[in-house]
Formats: sequence, structure tokens, C-alpha cells
Amino acid sequence: MASLDGMTEQPPAATSAVTSDSGDTTDTTPRHDGRRVDQTREVRITRNWLDHAEGSVLVEFGRTRVLCAASFTEGVPRWLKGQGTGWVTAEYAMLPRATNTRSDRESVKGRIGGRTHEISRLIGRSLRAVIDTKALGENTVVIDCDVLQADGGTRTAAITGAYVALADAIEDARAKGLVARKARPLTGSVAAVSVGVVKGRAVLDLDYPEDSTAETDMNVVMTGDGRFVEVQGTAEGEPFDRELLGRLLDLATTGCADLTVRQQQALAGEGAGA
Repeated sequence: MASLDGMTEQPPAATSAVTSDSGDTTDTTPRHDGRRVDQTREVRITRNWLDHAEGSVLVEFGRTRVLCAASFTEGVPRWLKGQGTGWVTAEYAMLPRATNTRSDRESVKGRIGGRTHEISRLIGRSLRAVIDTKALGENTVVIDCDVLQADGGTRTAAITGAYVALADAIEDARAKGLVARKARPLTGSVAAVSVGVVKGRAVLDLDYPEDSTAETDMNVVMTGDGRFVEVQGTAEGEPFDRELLGRLLDLATTGCADLTVRQQQALAGEGAGA
């Protein structure tokens, strides 16, 4: 598969529909929304959703919708000046009615919550894992990820959409002469998906009803060629063993491979929402 910068990525075996052999595939009992245990929600990646941002994407994981806007600016933070390197960072926020009850804006509260800081840093780290900051030059890209509607997996959707917005912003900058024509700031792609144990079953891409009752919940960030960037997992009740961890990571690997295909289809102008 050819990626945006001419890189060749071969994600782990995947098709446009997730059909992993991981997890308890002998259990054919549908989940509460009719999905198989190894099936993602419907994924849509719509590019150029905003007029002004250098890169923008509306990413939808089922009913979870996140708007990702990438802003490319010349110059870098003071602590990076003169080093010939760029910077990529992210900010995450939720609209007051992204959930079933209204939450006050954090700007009104006067402080940014710990969860918001944590997710913002996670998105930034995930994107920097596939960026050559030297090739970016002394430029900064900030990706704003705003959750329009939350139904589980907002951080994984944000990472998946933010990568596409970042790729578009870099190509926009290249067209404007802000990035060298032959420079390759993107070294690969990155996507993320949730996995967990719900009612004793390992499942892929949890929605809110599943996430809120899961015995184990995990977020997995991976590069397009199948390497792990970050694994965040917690047993909410019964601890999990090494064998179950392996099953969950197998499910996540299949899910991220599918998302990589969808990202590249979107960048090529193909697929749902492209």
C-alpha cells in the first residue's frame, strides 16, 4: 500500500471489514448492537470538513464523532528555536452536549481537567511517533480534536482522524513551499482502537454501553506497519492474565490494520466519507 509521502506500508493482514481470528470467535452471539466480537463500528473519515484549517477531518466511529483540525504555522516554540526541527502537538476537548448530559466548558471552569490533559498528550505522542521533525523544518502543527458526540472511543477516534488531518496539513504546506518538495516528514501512519472484556468476552471497538460495563478496558495505538505506540489497559474488576492480554492485543492489531486501510483510502479519495 502506498502512503501519502510515497512510503510503502504493509499493515497486518486486513480487509475493509475486520475479520480477526483473535478473541472468542467461536462465540457467535451478537453484541448488543448486532456486531461480532471482532467487528468495529461503522467508520467514516471525511476530509476537508472545514474551510480554513490546513487539514481537517470529521471522523466517525459509529455514533462517536470527532472533528480534527490541523493548523500549520511557521516557527516553533521558544525552546526549539535554532535547532532546525519542527513540532507537532494536539489539544483535545469535548463540546458541552457531546454526552447525554451537559458539561460546563473547561474554559468557564477556569482550568483544564486531568482527563483532557492526558488525552491531549496521548494524541500528540501518537502523532509524533510517525513524524520526522527534522524533515518538518522549523514549523509547528497543532491538531485540535473536538468531540462533537461521544459514544465511547473518543480518544481512539481522535488519533485516527488526527493523522489524516496532519497528512493533509503537511501536503498543503508543501504546496505552499513551507516544506521542501522532497522532504518526508511523515515516516508512517498511526491509528488507534479500543478493546476490552465485556461479559467475559474479548471485544473490539467498545461503544459507551460496553465501555461503561467492561471488566477490562484497553486503548491501543499502532503504526500502519503493525508496531505498538502505546497500550493503555486497566482491569476494572477481575485482573487479566497474559493469555487474555494476548487475545486483546490480537484484536487491536486487526482493528488498527483495518483503520490504516481506511485512512489510506480517505487520503486517496476513496471509501466512505472520503
